[in-house]
Amino acid sequence: MAEQPTGTVTLLFTDIEASTRLLGRLGADQYGKALDLHRRLLREAFERHGGYEVDVEGDAFFVAFASAQAAVAAAQEGQQALTAAEWPQDAAITVRMGLHTGKPVAVPPKYVGLDVHKAARIMAAGHGGQVLVSAATAALVDPAQLRDLGEHRLKDFDEPVELFQLGPDEFPPLGTISNTNLPQPASSLVGREREVAEVVERVHTNRLVTLTGPGGTGKTRLAIEAASELVGEFKAGVFWVGLAPLRDPGLVLQMVAQTLGANEDLADHIGEREVLLLLDNLEQVIDVAPELAALVEACPNLRLLVTSRELLRVRGEVEYPVLPLAHPDALELFCARARVEQDETIVELCRRLDNLPLALELAAARAAVLSPRQILDRMSQRLDVFKGGRDADPRQQTLRATIEWSYELLSAEDQRLLARLAVFRGGCTLEAAQEVAGADLDPLQSLVAKSLLRHGDERFWMLETIREFAFERLVASGEADQIRRRHAEHFVSLAEAADEEAARAGDPGWLASI
Repeated sequence: MAEQPTGTVTLLFTDIEASTRLLGRLGADQYGKALDLHRRLLREAFERHGGYEVDVEGDAFFVAFASAQAAVAAAQEGQQALTAAEWPQDAAITVRMGLHTGKPVAVPPKYVGLDVHKAARIMAAGHGGQVLVSAATAALVDPAQLRDLGEHRLKDFDEPVELFQLGPDEFPPLGTISNTNLPQPASSLVGREREVAEVVERVHTNRLVTLTGPGGTGKTRLAIEAASELVGEFKAGVFWVGLAPLRDPGLVLQMVAQTLGANEDLADHIGEREVLLLLDNLEQVIDVAPELAALVEACPNLRLLVTSRELLRVRGEVEYPVLPLAHPDALELFCARARVEQDETIVELCRRLDNLPLALELAAARAAVLSPRQILDRMSQRLDVFKGGRDADPRQQTLRATIEWSYELLSAEDQRLLARLAVFRGGCTLEAAQEVAGADLDPLQSLVAKSLLRHGDERFWMLETIREFAFERLVASGEADQIRRRHAEHFVSLAEAADEEAARAGDPGWLASI
């Protein structure tokens, strides 16, 4: 028997995959014979390469080697012997192995220390037939033998560890503590397949992608789905950082560091690691944007996926506007959540809810006590009557809370203009906004940037749920009568100035001007 090696030692742990199920299937006698054959084959391979058998317990080996090369060769030969063995019918045994090189303390005939625990955790992360190798062992052997599996978190170890696999075979994902903390939504995503693919592609080709849109469009859910698709592509992990509770931009990087377990400078901690960060709900701490841009520039393999109701407006940023659902997807979502069949009432209901995912989810929750027709009849109370469950984010308990979150982030000037623009039911031109609402370009641009106002084809307009909220603010301000009067005077003046014949003919150019 080999002598117990000391100093730098490579530790090898093994065990049989699903041994309890195998015992139940084979019975004690048949399993015992298979277990004996497995022990003989592995022991022969380990002894040929100078392995010191520290312990054998049940179906597990703990062996130490004086060199990493010998340990890898023994593991490889042991797996080959198990594969080639003639097992009794249905009795084939598959073994997972883990190797780690360190300086454990020798307490003859055993070892103690963190290196022992790390080797055991590495083995436990693998699958039958798989050999996992730590970075410390990988640095001492031929890299052509190994496949880089990226960084993983092991139970009882604070820092992630880099793991490699011996050989090119394909196995399921490792059984480590996942190198992602992405939330796992309880319900399935309806629609958005095209959008998910587009966001994934943007992250592939850009290092800072911001999903923008008003509250309730589903930015967070879309970002989580896209990030989930990318987990396997970032060796150091994909991490979600929820920023909604923050109000101080100075705390953003601290929260990122806490999520990543960084005890040093954040840029130094990330370094050249391949990391994707999903920064969710950044709008109320948007002033951190320059620091985020600097972090991306300092870390060449870091990518940011951000959700915000406005752009960061920093170098390298690429925008992905998140729009309401396509109408067929909106119908499918409401019907799936409410468990009803599609009809004309639901078509109208979805249209009047702007096809907003949040609005549809909240309305569908009322289907337990209201029919779709009754829900539609209560649309004038939509800001409050549609409510989420007890586990809903407070910002998304009602449509009012969602819109109010954005409204409270506005300056007083922007709040006043948003309220005044609510007098236009179907949107307006720039000229109308200036004359009726007293709009200047800067606050108009600010409302568009913050996703509360839309602009296209030389017109400004709001989603109806936002306009309803804004009109309440207009009434509360005491300006409603004055703005309505301006509105009426504007269109009377426009009608009087128009060519009567063109108006009667319904000339498109004249109609567009209103």
